[in-house]
Amino acid sequence: MRNSRFRTFREYYRHVVEDSTGQALAALIDALTTNFTSFFREPDHFDFLRSQILPGWRDRASIPIWSAACSTGEEPYSLAVCLLEELGQGAAAKLRILATDISNRALAVARDAKYPAERFSAFTPDMLRQYLLRGKGKSEGWYRFAPAVTSAVSFERLNLIEPYTHRERFPLILCRNVMIYFDKATQANVVNKLAACLEPGGYLFIGHSESLSGIDTPLKYVKPAIYRRLP
Repeated sequence: MRNSRFRTFREYYRHVVEDSTGQALAALIDALTTNFTSFFREPDHFDFLRSQILPGWRDRASIPIWSAACSTGEEPYSLAVCLLEELGQGAAAKLRILATDISNRALAVARDAKYPAERFSAFTPDMLRQYLLRGKGKSEGWYRFAPAVTSAVSFERLNLIEPYTHRERFPLILCRNVMIYFDKATQANVVNKLAACLEPGGYLFIGHSESLSGIDTPLKYVKPAIYRRLP
């Protein structure tokens, strides 16, 4: 309101509702979303991915993964590094990570793939050398992901409560720390839409502060924050 010099909330509200371009609503969403994330956040998920899921993916012709609510990109890039580490560099040709978020501001950061060095505390020295480019000059103290990582990830804007246009089925979807902001009816709607996008036997990872208790879905509980679509 201050930036646009509106005098009252009602005046600003009318502006957002009547803006046919959608830009005012997008700016409001950017102002409201928190976008808190980190690399390899919730390590239990990555441990489960390495030990229980990836061994069965070695012979797959393609590996599509959906990082829903990807925020500023740390989650999809962590996934790409994890799979390249475990499956080898040859997996780059078949790895396709769809990363979506509602915030244009967050997606702009994600697409840039550039982060301050202190954000990479979870990376080993070998991982830093292999998957990141060290900034020089004005970019000193920053890293950018190498093409082997960025080429595996594509970013799109998506509101999870609106219809999904992609028809692909995924063996893994991550939708973490988003549903805590939804009421129960919206949670059920989103979870069932996500479940419909899973392959039979595919996995859904949610946040450890979230639960699907009381929601009727075709998903089977595996362990905290991990569910699987029944074959």
